[in-house]
Amino acid sequence: MQTNYDIVIIGGGPAGLSFACSMIDTGVQVLVVEKSSLDAIAKPTVDGREIALTHLSLGILKKLGVWGLVDQDEVSLLKEAKVFDGDSPSLLSFKSDTSGIEALGYLVPNYQLRQALYSRVAQANNITLITDASVEDVDYCESHSNVLFADGSSIATKLVIAADSRFSNIRRKVGIPSLMKDFSKVMIVTKMTHTKSHLNTALECFDYGQTLALLPMIGNASSVVLTVATDKSQAVLDMSEADFNAKMMRDFRGELGQMSQVGERHFYPLVGVHAQTFIANRFALIGDAAVGMHPVTAHGFNLGLRGQNILASLIKEALTQDQDIGSKSLLNRFEKKHIHLTRVMFFGTNGVVALFTNDAPVIKQVRRFVLNFAQRFPPIKHLITRHLTESSKDFPTLKKVLGK
Repeated sequence: MQTNYDIVIIGGGPAGLSFACSMIDTGVQVLVVEKSSLDAIAKPTVDGREIALTHLSLGILKKLGVWGLVDQDEVSLLKEAKVFDGDSPSLLSFKSDTSGIEALGYLVPNYQLRQALYSRVAQANNITLITDASVEDVDYCESHSNVLFADGSSIATKLVIAADSRFSNIRRKVGIPSLMKDFSKVMIVTKMTHTKSHLNTALECFDYGQTLALLPMIGNASSVVLTVATDKSQAVLDMSEADFNAKMMRDFRGELGQMSQVGERHFYPLVGVHAQTFIANRFALIGDAAVGMHPVTAHGFNLGLRGQNILASLIKEALTQDQDIGSKSLLNRFEKKHIHLTRVMFFGTNGVVALFTNDAPVIKQVRRFVLNFAQRFPPIKHLITRHLTESSKDFPTLKKVLGK
């Protein structure tokens, strides 16, 4: 392996690999460093998570040459979304056919996206991937940075990009503080079949004491997402399949008919993170290392894809002008373009979670008013739809992010 690279990416997850894909055919020499094994990256296992891609994200994946590597038989269209509040009649719904778009979003298994991203990177001559390796620290020098590995070796590079999860160790090492929000909740996900059609409709039910979501998959199958308090999660995980099936039928009020678990129950503790800055000297954060979202708005992957695309576009521009790809001015522009939206999304999402998971009587009345008002006021619904799908032609960041 060579000792000098133009860019070193720490983390071979979706954000790191998508940025690497963005650098294909640029002539830039890129090194991706991943702690996991090669098998874990090349052949990711089913983890229960389904990614709801926005139109903007789909466009980026197509541009990267990644979308064509995804098994299209695993892609499900999200035609409608409904939000319910407990046992009240309050409802907020969104339909693609009333918004002039094919779908609100595109549901893809997480492992499919990871596999497609790896396959694209593996095709590239200018991308090197090393696995079973970890970065200990980054030593900044004015003209470059030295990436220090746990085994004592080092590599010089013009730019270091951290994409090593919301619990990024290297973010802390370079001195970037972050705000962390522990929701004290656990998300339990599994695949279920049902006798009635989901009609390509996503459901979000803010029941009292839990949040229940359904994401429509191919056929009469769905990804069911149950969010409960941490101290109640083990009891759900320990349920027999018969008891779990009965609970889901009861919680969905029998609207999907007979429900049967067909996949393993996976669980994920919910912790949100937002870095106070996305940059340091010759250093940038992307993906969950920059902002790790609560999954209620399904925007974590989309924000990560958007962020890497902004940074990649600025680097490509700098290359055409023979400028330093790790300069402070370039990194400042990246942060300015990306951090405002992530703050709005992060704190806005946390506000939604706080409003819809608080069972105090006064708060229940407030959220019912919010749902009823939004449902009955078309301009509000249009704005929410445009923001969540990133589908409108006049969406403020679309042309800039896609470089059109």
